[in-house]
Amino acid sequence: MAEITSASPYLAYLDVAAHADSREELLSDLVATCVSNVGCDSCDILYRDTGDSLVLRASTAYPEFNNRFKLGRGVGLAGKVLLTGEPIFLTKGAVKDPGYTQYPGIDDNSFEALVILPLMGNSSQPFGVLVFRRQNAWKMSPSAKRRLIEVSKIISCCLRGYNAAYQAGAQINRLGALSEVSKTIATSPYVEEILQLLVNLTAQQFNYRVCTVRLLDENRGELVLRATQAQAKAYQRKRAIKLGESIAGRAIAENRPIIVRDVRIEEDYIGHDLAVEQGLRSMVCVPLTLQDKPVGVLSCYTSEVRDFLPDEIKALETLAKTAAVSIEHAKLQVRNTLMQEMHHRVKNNLQQVASLLRLQMRHSNYKSLEEALNDCLGRILAIASVHDLLSREDLDHVGIRSIADTLVHHQKSSLMLPDRQIQFQVRGTDVTLNMSQATQVALVLNELIQNAMEHGFKQTQSGEIHINVEDKDDEISVWVSNSGDTLPEGFDAAAASNLGLKIVDNLARALGGKYKMANVLGWTVSEVKFPRITGE
Repeated sequence: MAEITSASPYLAYLDVAAHADSREELLSDLVATCVSNVGCDSCDILYRDTGDSLVLRASTAYPEFNNRFKLGRGVGLAGKVLLTGEPIFLTKGAVKDPGYTQYPGIDDNSFEALVILPLMGNSSQPFGVLVFRRQNAWKMSPSAKRRLIEVSKIISCCLRGYNAAYQAGAQINRLGALSEVSKTIATSPYVEEILQLLVNLTAQQFNYRVCTVRLLDENRGELVLRATQAQAKAYQRKRAIKLGESIAGRAIAENRPIIVRDVRIEEDYIGHDLAVEQGLRSMVCVPLTLQDKPVGVLSCYTSEVRDFLPDEIKALETLAKTAAVSIEHAKLQVRNTLMQEMHHRVKNNLQQVASLLRLQMRHSNYKSLEEALNDCLGRILAIASVHDLLSREDLDHVGIRSIADTLVHHQKSSLMLPDRQIQFQVRGTDVTLNMSQATQVALVLNELIQNAMEHGFKQTQSGEIHINVEDKDDEISVWVSNSGDTLPEGFDAAAASNLGLKIVDNLARALGGKYKMANVLGWTVSEVKFPRITGE
């Protein structure tokens, strides 16, 4: 063996520690320096992981498997050294030793000698092991063994010192980052802006590769992606996650931060290919909670495999709580504004009801008072359904499919004759509209569904009514189709005297759109098409 005879090789390890820009670079340079100075053919460093297992962190022989190999508690000679803290010297026939265990997936029996030394922490407990291999037998004197032990002590000291300096510097940086992010998101009154500021600033201040926020949709039991600073379209379109599913789902379900050392090899992680494409490695998921009630989850990814230190986790937990409070405060502000707008809308809608009643009085061709009152009731309930949905959905917008489902329920319970067997289907995109358009569309759907039930099934006693919604380039199309009685020859919707169809035509024009009704492939199809207005 090339024995160490002076202090200069020790200085090489200290020089490596002084110039390393990251923990991964430090570990890689240390094993390379060992090969040069110790006279071995390869060198590995393994770190203690949860449950006293060992994870390969640096290797001159198998660098492509760094952070991917794991040995269970007490497995192999390395596991024995970690538990006992005693070095092992096998100068020849190492692979034949009863305690020897190969790395998982590696069939390499080309070496003769093996030296495994503990890397000692401040608490006199090993935090890892140092492994030297040599292809040929390794003759070493007692003094040579002592010098190898000294090398392990120097490397332990370098790693402890680097970790201490990193933690001290990182803690100062994180405190500043925490203050900066918290102060900024607390000043925004808008939920979407808070979420985007949260991911942008957290990624920037904490030096993360990607940050995302998913908010909890309690009705569906899903975590929906609401903000990310990742530029890739594929990442921005990631699907919703069920509660309890994947890592984010577990973080919410268990109400605690979940750490994944490498998302590329974690079985529970969804989207391994995308993680490779985006250069994502380690991840921490921190739940957003307000008074122990889950609001969402903040997920942070690094570009290298690394640990998340305890003070880093605490800073993210504090940030998550601040964000949850800011989100709820913004929602309350929006609700307060919307309540004022709702009062205004209620007044307008009452005026709309009055207009409909006056229009109905001018078309007083009802057979009975009950029939007239039922028409009034249906139109008032259509308007009421929008207000009801506003109180349960996304604050100031209502989905067309949600409106249709509600109206179908009302119509089936109040208008369907006992001898009729009509099946309903509501399909298509749940396009959201502002309150003004939602109210008008509710009245349109109410008239078209009622018309299909009353006039489409006068002779036919069974069939189907379909409501379809389509959004194409912000132009909304709504179809109400029935498989019952077909329209008479030469039917002209514009010339029809039916009050409901006149209301539909007027509302379609008020929406800036158009309405038509025709026989299509044996079905009676009513279509209303109009442009979507994105603002209130």
